Amino acid sequence: MSLNLYARDRIWGGTVLEYIHAIPAELPFDAVGLWQIAPVGRNDFELTGDDLAEFVRRCVAELLAHGAKPVVGGGGTDFDWIYQPQYGETNSAILDAVMKEWLAAGSPDCDPGGLWFALPSPYVGNRD
Repeated sequence: MSLNLYARDRIWGGTVLEYIHAIPAELPFDAVGLWQIAPVGRNDFELTGDDLAEFVRRCVAELLAHGAKPVVGGGGTDFDWIYQPQYGETNSAILDAVMKEWLAAGSPDCDPGGLWFALPSPYVGNRD
């Protein structure tokens, strides 16, 4: 099965491709959580299996292409977000590591306390 980029959201009527291209628009204002992406693919676009995985992969790739980096919440620190360097240095390495981890966990809808993607800023700290 191949992801249909022109499939329409069952609620708003937007396409998969429109969603993928729009997701980085949130980055200047806030981080985007993996927990926000998977449920949209699963529930709004009714994707499963390989199509859901391809949807998540394309969304994460789009965020990375717009400068986002993997982070977790920085509660209890001086930062809003803490950069997660263990995913790799290049966008390709980060994407592969994120997808491998997500798939190994059973492709969950994820938890808001889990992995997010944020633009580097003074509010993003490094654990090292």
